[in-house]
Amino acid sequence: MNHLTKSLLTNAGATRRGALGLLGAGIALLAAGGARAEDDNVLTEAQVLRDPDIPVIGNPKGDITIVEWFDYNCPYCRKLAPELRQVVQDDGKVRLVLKDWPILGPVSKVASRMALAAKYQDKFEAAHEAMISVNSRITEPRIAELLSGAGLDMDRLKKDLDANAKAIDAILARNNEQALAFGFNGTPSFIVGKYRVPGVLSMDQFEQVIADARKANMGRNNEKNL
Repeated sequence: MNHLTKSLLTNAGATRRGALGLLGAGIALLAAGGARAEDDNVLTEAQVLRDPDIPVIGNPKGDITIVEWFDYNCPYCRKLAPELRQVVQDDGKVRLVLKDWPILGPVSKVASRMALAAKYQDKFEAAHEAMISVNSRITEPRIAELLSGAGLDMDRLKKDLDANAKAIDAILARNNEQALAFGFNGTPSFIVGKYRVPGVLSMDQFEQVIADARKANMGRNNEKNL
């Protein structure tokens, strides 16, 4: 475990699950205490890392998964977005799972629901980039303007949103349950590999945590082969 991993563990040690809770045996390992039964149901590796309903960008077959819980009106999420994209692009073996967590008001929820509806016309990434790339808080009229400018069929978007409202709201509910179960306090928050990483990291720090996650995976794989 390198200095960064140790410092993250130390800085967030007061949280219920600690800074780098490992996902293992289907649940998150706690820094202290036991997992609540309801947490066990939402923190399985499949649900957290490989929920088939959650959009994935980067390398879908990558060996490391980064999961981000974000809000389109979170200034830290917007500031971090281009650096995170660069890390994913430069690495080439990272799956980036984007979990909408609209906690900053009604407009955030509108933005998340519209982005998730965009996946039905294969435009989630375009919708996401359009909204996460702005420099100020977005409003409902601004959302429509951004998505139209990104090439989305707005009439179809509205129809898909209505037709799939229950499925979209279920995704947002799962994302919220997981974030709360992990003890995240706000956006952005991350899982990198099987490490819980709350808060904003620099590009260098992301690269280091990714390297740590790969080493951890290699160690577990070697143990299985013994």
